[in-house]
Amino acid sequence: MNIRDYGLKDNFIKSIDENKTIARIIATHKERYEIVCNEGQGFAKIKRGCYYDNPNSIYPTTGDFVIIEWNDSGDSMICETLKRKSSFSRTASTSDRNHELHIQHEQLVAANFDYVFIMQSLNQNFNVHRIERYLSLAWGSGGIPVVLLTKSDLVQNVYDYVAQIERIAIGVEVYAVSCVTKDGIESIKKYFSKGNTIVFLGSSGVGKSTLVNTLYGEEVMKTAEIRDNDSRGRHTTTSRNLIMLPNGAMIIDTPGMREIGMWDADTGIGKTFQDIEQYMGMCKFSDCTHTKEPGCKILEAIENGDIQQERFEQYLKLQKESRYNTDSNQYLKGKKNKFKEISKINRHNIKK
Repeated sequence: MNIRDYGLKDNFIKSIDENKTIARIIATHKERYEIVCNEGQGFAKIKRGCYYDNPNSIYPTTGDFVIIEWNDSGDSMICETLKRKSSFSRTASTSDRNHELHIQHEQLVAANFDYVFIMQSLNQNFNVHRIERYLSLAWGSGGIPVVLLTKSDLVQNVYDYVAQIERIAIGVEVYAVSCVTKDGIESIKKYFSKGNTIVFLGSSGVGKSTLVNTLYGEEVMKTAEIRDNDSRGRHTTTSRNLIMLPNGAMIIDTPGMREIGMWDADTGIGKTFQDIEQYMGMCKFSDCTHTKEPGCKILEAIENGDIQQERFEQYLKLQKESRYNTDSNQYLKGKKNKFKEISKINRHNIKK
């Protein structure tokens, strides 16, 4: 077994001591990890002294390259997580013992991938705003987003759906595929070259595991049909796994995430909504709220049909959510100060 077959590049290890063993995380199971390295394949746990005692430690996730102490007869020990070239995070909540306080924190999903396949099925699951949300996170991850509209055999007007997404997915390739008829499968195989890692993101039932099986050529992932009444599926993937295809390409299949919270996504939001961002800073007033001010370029663009009102509202919603989740304390403090200022102005006006 050669760790370079799992995407490790020579320039990635120039600064690593050649006597150290580098492994890649191929699955996560709570506090236990499945790894591959030149010594073979096995399981590992993080070394407490290397992580718990170091506040700057980066805890590993699927796709990470790590330094390990290999153990032939038991769990190896993970000593260090190497620098990532890309990573995908979502927001998760932690409650205190009394369930009175929900603390938002970052939950890593995958690392060190080249492409992010945003998957959505062409049935009742289809949702443009959900794709905008995924695009914002994907652009900020360091990977290149690609949109896959799955189950294209279920609809007749496939190109209408593709056109809808192309309008909002600026600079992103959009494909419609069917694992039943195999339509569109050949067109996406260019991404699956030896050494490339692709992460699959999407809700339960959109066909992530089915596509893995189709590309692999045999059933390596369990699949489940979606329910007809609400287009939802069972969570057939319960952990984050890295699967090596026969040609040497790798797929990170993630558990279905119907709703995904924004975390530190300002950069990705700006890239996804670049049609809106181009007007920012061009308004007559520097503190323009884009609601009623004269000389507002955003309002002009909406009136001229260059920006859709609904899309602008989604842009504001995702920005607000990202900033709140990333620094909820600072956000709430700012919101409180804003209301104090408004209250102060109102009191002043009443006195007049």
